[in-house]
Amino acid sequence: MSSNLPMPTVCPPDKGTMPGCAPLAVPFVPFQQTNSAKYGSREALSQGTLYPALNLPFHLKKSGTEVPKTPLTELQALGLVIHELGLYLDTHAEDAEAFALFQKYVALERSARDKYLEDHGPITLGETAMDDHYTWLEGPWPWERQEVQK
Repeated sequence: MSSNLPMPTVCPPDKGTMPGCAPLAVPFVPFQQTNSAKYGSREALSQGTLYPALNLPFHLKKSGTEVPKTPLTELQALGLVIHELGLYLDTHAEDAEAFALFQKYVALERSARDKYLEDHGPITLGETAMDDHYTWLEGPWPWERQEVQK
């Protein structure tokens, strides 16, 4: 059985292969605007971005689901906001309002992390070095905790 499709073009080993008939795409990435609207930290974690203008659902289907409100998800949400603001500041370093918000969220995350460590124990392996003995294998893992924050 023969095919009329062209054979894949062989590229150098570090470049992969590409069928001769493969369509090429032109990607579009929206430019982040100064002073864009922002989700709250929990909704940002649910949506996967801090910025509603960058929330481009795949095939127009909303993909975010409500995340449970636990101390660990609160830390994750704060971490996402810090990361997103950092990426924004990489291209908008002069935005003083965004930098002030970045500083605020870093302080909130630091405080929430300290409280979490005090109440629940280490989140990362490195944090076990602060204990008086090796505690990483003790107790439930962070993702096994089911307590809900009020």
